Amino acid sequence: MTDGADRSAESDPGDDTAADYEADPDRSSRVEELPKYLREGLAKQDVESLRIVQRYVDELLDEKERPVERDDLPETADPVAETTDGYIVEELVKCGKDGCKCASGAESDMHGPYEYRYYRDGDGTLHKEYADNE
Repeated sequence: MTDGADRSAESDPGDDTAADYEADPDRSSRVEELPKYLREGLAKQDVESLRIVQRYVDELLDEKERPVERDDLPETADPVAETTDGYIVEELVKCGKDGCKCASGAESDMHGPYEYRYYRDGDGTLHKEYADNE
């Protein structure tokens, strides 16, 4: 068994107590940023329910913060660079114009290759944007 000093050094941010929030005004003000229904609803939960909520929130954070992986890219995308938040890929594309030869879908008829950046936003959604071929 460890003493209180050892436990505080090993504690994880998820182990915060009500006393921690009262002692640190910054933490308390962050709690006030939560919607009222969350603050009040969570305050009514027993310890086991709060641990379940904590695990669920941790899983959500893991999913939303996960990096773009090669498997997230379309099969036809050819990665040319890895960035801090995703990939730059080359893709052949269809323009969508009626009568254009690219409508055949044959690789030789497609436009490009063009470079696109794949990245995740703060919600964890995968996005694609045109990257200037500079």
